[in-house]
Amino acid sequence: MVRGGSVGRLDALIFDVDGTLVDTEELHRQAYNQAFLNFALGWDWDVDSYAKLLKVSGGETRVAHYIDLIDLPPAEKIRLRRLIPAIHNEKTRLYGELMASNGVRPRAGVARLISEAQAADVRVGLVASSASANVEALVSSALGNDLRQAIGAIVCSDMVKRKKPAPDIYELLLTTLRVSPGAAVAFEDSANGLLAAKAVGLYTIVTPNRWTLQQKLDGADLILPSLGDPDKPLDTASNAVIGASYLDLATLESLRAMSTPVAKLSNVAT
Repeated sequence: MVRGGSVGRLDALIFDVDGTLVDTEELHRQAYNQAFLNFALGWDWDVDSYAKLLKVSGGETRVAHYIDLIDLPPAEKIRLRRLIPAIHNEKTRLYGELMASNGVRPRAGVARLISEAQAADVRVGLVASSASANVEALVSSALGNDLRQAIGAIVCSDMVKRKKPAPDIYELLLTTLRVSPGAAVAFEDSANGLLAAKAVGLYTIVTPNRWTLQQKLDGADLILPSLGDPDKPLDTASNAVIGASYLDLATLESLRAMSTPVAKLSNVAT
C-alpha cells in the first residue's frame, strides 16, 4: 500500500468503533468481570485498572498481559494462558448479551457526520478492535438501518495478523474501500489507534473518552472532546480552534487544507 500522499479531495471517513463510534468500554469491562467470575478466577478489573489495560489492544492479548502482571507460580501462569481463548469467547458472548439489553448510541456528532458523508458521496469505513462476532450488531444498533447502509466496509482485529498500534487494520480497510490515505480522515480515541492511523499517513482526529483521556496522544492532527452537534456544541476552546461549534464536512475539509494545530481539551468527550 502507498502510504501518505498529498491532501486532495476527501473520499472517505474512517471511524474506530469501540470508544470512538460508541463508548462501549464499560460494557466490555462488565463482560470481562463476569467471564472471570464464571471461570472462578477471582479477578476483578475496576475502572482504573481497566483504563490502564486498554493500552493493550485486543482482548486475548489484554488478558495475557494481565496474567503476566500477576504474581503466580510459572505452572499456574501456563495453565491460565491455555484458558485465554475460552475466557475471551465467554467474554464475547456476555458482551453481546449486555449490548442487547443496554441501548447503545453513537457519540455526539458521529451519526450526523456519517449522514453528511452519505449525502456527499463520501465513503465511510469502520475499524474495530473487538471481535467480529458482535461488531455488526453493535453498528446496526447504534446507527440504525439507514445509516448502516452508508458503511462501505468494516474491518475487525481478528481479520488481520497484527493489532493496533500496527497499521494492518487500516491498510486492509483502505484497500477494501479503494481509497488512498491522502484522501481519507481517521477518527480515533486511543494512543494505539492514533499510532496505527498515522502509520499509514491518515489525517487523524482523536476524540478521547474517560478511558483514554490520559493516554499520550502526541501526533494527532486534531484533538477534540467530541465532534459536537447543533444541540451539543463544542466547548469554547475547541470552537476557537476549528472555527465552528461542531465538526461538519466543510469544516473538516478546511482543517485538512490548513493542517490545523492540535486543539486543547477542556472536558471529557460525550
